[in-house]
Amino acid sequence: MPIVDRIKHAWNAFVNLQTNPNDFDYSRGPVTYGAARPDRTRMLFGNERSIISSIYSRLAIDATAIEILHVRLDNDKRYIGDIDSGLNNCLTIEANIDQAASAFRQDVIMTLFDKGVVALVPIDTTVNPNASGSFDIQTMRVGHVVGWHPQEVRVEVWNEKLGLRQEVTLDKKFVAIVENPLYTVMNEPNSTLQRLIRKLNLLDNVDEAVSSGKLDMIIQLPYVIKSEARRNDANRRRVEIEEQLRGSKYGIAYTDGTEKITQLNRPVENTLLKQIEWLTAQLYTQLGLTPEVMNGTADEPTMKNYFNRAIEPIVRALVEEMKRKFLTKTARAQKQSIMAFRDPFKMVPISDIAEIADSLSRNEIVTANEVRQFMGIKPALDPKADMLLNSNMPQSNPQLPSSNIPTIEGEVVDSNTRSALPMRPSKAGSVGASNSTST
Repeated sequence: MPIVDRIKHAWNAFVNLQTNPNDFDYSRGPVTYGAARPDRTRMLFGNERSIISSIYSRLAIDATAIEILHVRLDNDKRYIGDIDSGLNNCLTIEANIDQAASAFRQDVIMTLFDKGVVALVPIDTTVNPNASGSFDIQTMRVGHVVGWHPQEVRVEVWNEKLGLRQEVTLDKKFVAIVENPLYTVMNEPNSTLQRLIRKLNLLDNVDEAVSSGKLDMIIQLPYVIKSEARRNDANRRRVEIEEQLRGSKYGIAYTDGTEKITQLNRPVENTLLKQIEWLTAQLYTQLGLTPEVMNGTADEPTMKNYFNRAIEPIVRALVEEMKRKFLTKTARAQKQSIMAFRDPFKMVPISDIAEIADSLSRNEIVTANEVRQFMGIKPALDPKADMLLNSNMPQSNPQLPSSNIPTIEGEVVDSNTRSALPMRPSKAGSVGASNSTST
């Protein structure tokens, strides 16, 4: 760009600042100071003070790692490519002005765990959803369900125009309402997790009482306290000891040789800690969690059981509800779908990658460039690298790379659309599409 155009179009964030920093531009809306985002989901009281928040975070992070895409299928309902739509942009790039796609999915799952039910609310659409089902979702927000109607639902959702949370009543037909598949374990009033939360809160109260700074001691005076005068003498003696301890630099006081002091602030013996340990073990069992999963040392069978029992039901519930609400019959007829993809090679040891890559390429399951992409290496320019063939066998008249690539309505589909090896949709994530491009 010429120097004149660069000077003309250049921009700096500190240019045109307000002359008085105390002046406030009310046209920008309300301001919230501090590091905490005002649109962030706040957990229920008690959840954030215990180990429950770490369990929520572990489950949410693992579930967020599974990609959810708006895709096109072939006649056999196999994935052949992504659809460039507003819904896919929300699921892969950004859901709204405040959240990227992964942050939005994590917000959805954290709210699902904490509240038991979460609403995915389309905010900006191309067509009024009340007038037509053929709309494309431009932005989405996470909503908290506050009221239920037969055909409508009242949700509390962040209004980015006003900068505050606002309650709106919307039709259920275009709001994805997802219920926690582990509701009976995590959200029922007498569920294992809720009982654990109550026990942890009781333990916190006991710890606060023990560490409150009180001495909890009894002073035995050398005389019998029965009359009013003796009680006044005892109270006066107690006040004197308190003042000595309060005024002493090291908390030292003196007593008479005939006085006896008994310390009471010893730990109270109860079964609270054993009950917490038992409930934690029960919760881990019901969720498919283990201490090894939490600290990252679990082996492959343990992680597989964890994903099948805990992560897969959550993702399946989320994707199926989006298919049901963000999909019309026309969109299904156009072979649109929403699918969830999990990279099965993330937990493969480095020592096994070469053997797996050789087996997949030799059996013509993946191409060489797909293997290279999975390993983070640039694609090879050789046309054979994009073809399914066994390099260990002699090839006669190899086909051109583009001859076997499937098409979507006449358009060539990039065989390297998927990042890493072609990921089959998990059993939890084979779901449908959006009504965004339906007619």
